[in-house]
Amino acid sequence: MSRLWSRFGARTAAVALLSVGVAGGFYLGEDREIQQQGLTAQVGLQIDQAEYDYQRERQAEHRVSSAKQRAAEYQAKLRAAEAAKEAAERAREAEAAAASRKKEREAAAKKAAEESAATKPSKPYDGPIPASCSEYSGNRKIGCALMLDAGFGIDQFPCLEKLWTKESGWNHKARNSSSGAYGIPQSLPGSKMGSVASDWQTNPATQIKWGLGYIKGRYNSPCGAWSHFQNNGSY
Repeated sequence: MSRLWSRFGARTAAVALLSVGVAGGFYLGEDREIQQQGLTAQVGLQIDQAEYDYQRERQAEHRVSSAKQRAAEYQAKLRAAEAAKEAAERAREAEAAAASRKKEREAAAKKAAEESAATKPSKPYDGPIPASCSEYSGNRKIGCALMLDAGFGIDQFPCLEKLWTKESGWNHKARNSSSGAYGIPQSLPGSKMGSVASDWQTNPATQIKWGLGYIKGRYNSPCGAWSHFQNNGSY
């Protein structure tokens, strides 16, 4: 409002001065005409200067306003970026927590299944029971004899025979190309069998001894391991 009033005032003053000049010229005569023209020119210059100053002021205000707007937009972008970063971090933390909880649930479920398998009665084996280990040959005959030495009855061998037939076909050099499990009991990794003897890669007796110890500690008996295998596809 003050700038508009300044412009209005300047123009009013100019008009008043012109009027005075005209009146003065009327009363004072033509001798004053040159002075009147000079005054008019001076007033015009003052008006032009006032207009120029006003325009410069408007431009300066526009630049300041634009700078403030750009600064506000930049700050808004910074806040948005920070909010997005915080949201992404919260999402990552939530995903990590969910993954951890899932892992804990899976571990608990696995442990419960193993404990259940260890205590659950084995499925009864209703097939023929061998009279002695002489009914078998090769690695199966060795396995039968070592199983009896480990304290299991001959009635457990049909379960052991089925279990390791599924796992390795009783091949002491069998290797699972996917998992890396090795030997007759498919130890994972195979080097675990080194706890029995260093020849675990080539000696079927070493592999069988380790496998029988694993079965006894985890499933109580070969038929317990075979029952778990039937229920879960692995032991």
